[in-house]
Order: sequence, then structure tokens, then C-alpha cells
Amino acid sequence: MSAAKIIKQCLLSTCLWCLAANPLTAQEQTGDHISSPSPPRVATFSIVAFDPKTGELGIAVQSRLPGVGAIVPFAKAGVGAIATQSFANTKFGPQGLKLLADGESPQEAIDLMIVADPDRAARQLGMVDAQGRTASFTGDECLDWAGSKTGDNYAVQGNILAGPEVVQEMARAFEQTDDVLALRLLAALDAGQEAGGDRRGMQSAALLIVRKDWGYDGQSDRFRDLRVDDHESPIKELRRIYHVHRKVFPRPVASR
Repeated sequence: MSAAKIIKQCLLSTCLWCLAANPLTAQEQTGDHISSPSPPRVATFSIVAFDPKTGELGIAVQSRLPGVGAIVPFAKAGVGAIATQSFANTKFGPQGLKLLADGESPQEAIDLMIVADPDRAARQLGMVDAQGRTASFTGDECLDWAGSKTGDNYAVQGNILAGPEVVQEMARAFEQTDDVLALRLLAALDAGQEAGGDRRGMQSAALLIVRKDWGYDGQSDRFRDLRVDDHESPIKELRRIYHVHRKVFPRPVASR
């Protein structure tokens, strides 16, 4: 047998072994992930909020997609917090924060971004600024149930939900929880899930809290930046990770 045939046989054997050890999902077998013309919609419920007592801004989010923390949450200390979801336009994060920093209100910032977006009907986003002003937008093409609720210092939004009770219960939990911002946001996620959550189930969750100079060793503003990328109970796991992080990093260590 020639050297070329031997190499070919070895490569074939290796490929067959890999397929047996790591079988493809049905979607991968059909090639849908390659031929799909657009990324999947971020079926999600989220809350953005501001704590006037501490100046903290934060977002908590859960989704039936992996790695939601890399897509939805954006925040800047002293400026605002944004959640962009559904057929998410991640450019809304930095664009929205710049508009807020330039003096636009959350509603004005959303209006400016949405009007310039040809796919606005499929977008959903929520926004809060460092004055506690809030706004939310849900496009007509977001999948049912989709909607939002805003209140003092917070905005709740979601799509592909069990029903409007999801955002209503999230808002109620946030308003009635008397604790630090992170735990109020986690309480909202818990309440949303208990009310039915995402109709398709759970997979990932994230929590982002920013506060001036409260990042590691006082060198940044990212106080809590925690993610659960793939888990059967992502909200419960996110809460566990939060308490681990809080124990190790209760507040920034003074610079040395």
C-alpha cells in the first residue's frame, strides 16, 4: 500500500472515531447552523436597573440560548445600562451608552437608534440611565409573548415568554425586594422563571453590575460580571456563583 493510501486510511479512521466519540446534534447533521441566513433570536427575559443609593447600574438576564452574557448586557458606570435582545442588535449597546453620555434620555436614545435600524421590528431592548430614567422597546415581529414594563429606576422586557405575567412578576419582585441591587435583580429573575419564564426553557444567565472604581482592586468599574453559559438551572447557578463572588470580593481592595 502506498504512503498516500496509508495516510488517507488513517485520516478516515480518525474521523470515524471522532464522530463516534462526539456525535453531532440533529441541527448539526442537517447543516442548519451553516445555511441559516441569520443568527437565532435571543429568546430572553431581562431587567436593567439603577440604585440611587449606591449609584450602581445593572442588568440580569436569562435565555434559552447559550452564552447570553456575551450578547445582551451593556453598562457603563455613571452613564447607564442596556439590554438588547430578540433578534439582538449588539451595536445598540455601545451606541446607546454614547447617546446617554451625550445627554440623551433613554427614550430619546432608543428612538434615535430604532429609527435608523432597518430590522427594528425584530428588536427588543431596555434602557436605564444614571438618573433612574427608563425606557423599553419591543418590535412588532418579536415572537409572542413579548413586551415590557417600566417603573422607577428599572425596565423589564422579554420575548417568547409564557405570558405577560412574567414581566409583571419580575417588576413586583424587584420593587418589593429590599437588598443590594444584585440581589434585587436576581429576585426578579427568580420571579420571572416562577411565572413561566421563556416558553422554550432555560440555558444561560448573566449578571452585570457597574459602580465607579468598584472593580477588582479599584482598577475598573465592573463590580460584578458573572455568567452561566450553559446549565440546566442557570438562574440558580448564577445565584450560587454570585454568593461565591460576593464572599471573595465584598468590595474593592484599596490600591497598594
